Amino acid sequence: MPDLLLELRSEEIPARMQRKAAGDLRKMLTDGLVEAGLTYEAAREYWTPRRLTLDIRGLNARSKDIHEDIKGPSTSAPEQAVQGFLRKAGLSSIAEAHVHSDPKKGDFYVAHISKPGRAAEEIIAGLVPDLIRNFPWPKSMRWGPASAKPGSLRWVRPLQSILCTFGPETEEPVVVNFEIDGIRSGNITYGHRFLAPGEITVRRFDDYVSKLEAAKVVLDADRRKEIILADARNLAFANGLDLVEDEGLLEEVSGLVEWPVVLMGEFEQAFLAIPAEVIRLTIRANQKCFVTRPQGESDTLSNRFILTANIEARDGGKEIAHGNGKVVRARLSDALYFWTTDQGDLPDLEQLRASAEKFGLDLKKPLDQRMARLDHLNVTFHAKLGTQGERVERIAEFAEELAPIVGADPALARRAAVLAKADLTTEVVGEFPELQGAMGRKYALLQGEHPSVATAAEEHYKPQGPSDYVPGDPVSVAVALADKLDTLSGFWAIDEKPTGSKDPYALRRAALGVVRILVETRIRLRLASLFTSAGARYTGSGAEQVRDLLAFFHDRLKVYLRDQGARHDLIDAVITPESDDLLQIVRRVEALGSFLDTEDGKNLLAGTKRAANILTAEEKKKTVVAETVEPALFRQDAEKSLFAAVNQAEKQAGEAIQNQDFSAAMLALSVLREPVDSFFEHVLVNDEDQAVRANRLALLNRIRTATGQVADFSKIAG
Repeated sequence: MPDLLLELRSEEIPARMQRKAAGDLRKMLTDGLVEAGLTYEAAREYWTPRRLTLDIRGLNARSKDIHEDIKGPSTSAPEQAVQGFLRKAGLSSIAEAHVHSDPKKGDFYVAHISKPGRAAEEIIAGLVPDLIRNFPWPKSMRWGPASAKPGSLRWVRPLQSILCTFGPETEEPVVVNFEIDGIRSGNITYGHRFLAPGEITVRRFDDYVSKLEAAKVVLDADRRKEIILADARNLAFANGLDLVEDEGLLEEVSGLVEWPVVLMGEFEQAFLAIPAEVIRLTIRANQKCFVTRPQGESDTLSNRFILTANIEARDGGKEIAHGNGKVVRARLSDALYFWTTDQGDLPDLEQLRASAEKFGLDLKKPLDQRMARLDHLNVTFHAKLGTQGERVERIAEFAEELAPIVGADPALARRAAVLAKADLTTEVVGEFPELQGAMGRKYALLQGEHPSVATAAEEHYKPQGPSDYVPGDPVSVAVALADKLDTLSGFWAIDEKPTGSKDPYALRRAALGVVRILVETRIRLRLASLFTSAGARYTGSGAEQVRDLLAFFHDRLKVYLRDQGARHDLIDAVITPESDDLLQIVRRVEALGSFLDTEDGKNLLAGTKRAANILTAEEKKKTVVAETVEPALFRQDAEKSLFAAVNQAEKQAGEAIQNQDFSAAMLALSVLREPVDSFFEHVLVNDEDQAVRANRLALLNRIRTATGQVADFSKIAG
């Protein structure tokens, strides 16, 4: 079957757009082909900084003929119905329809539609220009004299050529002929813009790839990544170094070159006084280069870096490496200035004394000065939630309150909270915002803070996603919880909640962070009282906001537990609107899941659901259910046995729950399994005697009440 090769070649495509654009190209074209009645065996996209390519294998040469009967209205139907039928069938008049008869329904119209198949080349020639005009680039541009005309072509960068060939392997492929804004499709492409810029005539995908390679273009982005990574590792090793690998940078660099050439540059040893994170970010952000470290080292860097050029230079790349080294040195000089400046005194110390007194800061210490400045400048956190200084005061009070609960020293928790945001006003964080927290830890250690205080400066932002780590130090935990809970309470108080896919303040991430901290560090907190306490700091916060925020946490917990493999019905069975101890919910789900995996659990579930169903049905009928169970009305031994078992189970399960031992609570309920089975086997609930019936329904209600201490069994599937 024929194959299709399509290449759209343009000036430089931004690296961040390439992978998605290639995927969009594949989806848009293959969707269009299928919609037009063609099928294909496989499709794969490729991309370089200057081209998007699509290789489609096993494409039909022609779409199938279509024969379709469209049933219409009765011949006596009103004109409006007839016109609707004509539009649906694509007929110009009712004379083009046929009349069919039905013994029961009478005469009605039918349209017999026949559409001959079309050649694949014709379909492709119609699809590709439309695809190009409607391509979903995040940003695009017009160019050349035609750009002044309405409706002129837009592309991410000027589109330069289109290659489009189609045909089976056994024959010479044809050029699919079409034109868009003066650019006509052909079988010509071009190699590397500097190393081999001449024309290349292409037949099909295999010789297209090999001819591009000969013209210094590696088409496959993953292969370019492999070349860069392997050569960078080898070059580092040859110089007694290890490459500091960076997948994000590797992805970006592979999108900047068509012919990767790996080189090594260097900078002065004196710059190694700068923290490794700052060096790495400086070189990464400004020059897209990798850093290296001495072999076997984990924390220190070397003064060598690795760059990826897009050209084979005659001097072996010496001038390229030298030029990159000059830029790197200039950027590191700035970074060194930022680093040393942050450790010195601020020029406006006298103006900071009021803020220092408010927070108990020592203006002899650089980080304390930066916190005082953050407060003094009245930097806004949110227009309705006050300044960063006001926020820090709230977090400090909250962290001090939480400290005893999480096992932290209250004084250390308060000190850590006060300094946690101080690095926001440092020069390094101003240049590299992604280093906030990490620089706070470094500066805290430099001025002699307690290790837990320094650690909290970095870890209080954690976890920042499902794969990020949870802080372990109790001081970090106290500040992290205080920070996130204050944020959530504040935004709930001003009614700024996530809606649909919009979550501009990352409140879902904050709530998931709280969930993970509490569950993974096994901390019990009564969230409702904490929300009330936090909300008291804001006007407009009240009981309704607390309930709504608690429901929001329930949703985040459900997402978390489902990701951990928990059954959704078990989660629903243990959560109530008032549940505010997330760890207790998790323990209940774990114990319930283990219990229901046993034979006793499965049978008790069936019996309990049967009891609940009978009760629900009778309650709907307004059948009388006794308020209490009266043993004097028992007529069967099975009733007596069940009553005794319920009393025992209810008492023991209640005691186990008080002790937070949910496995023991389940074990206590397991004694109900046999008496429940026996009850339903030997006892007729709906006895003719109304008093006996009401008493037996009350006994079933006791089963529901006893099991309900642990979970709502009616919500469990099975």
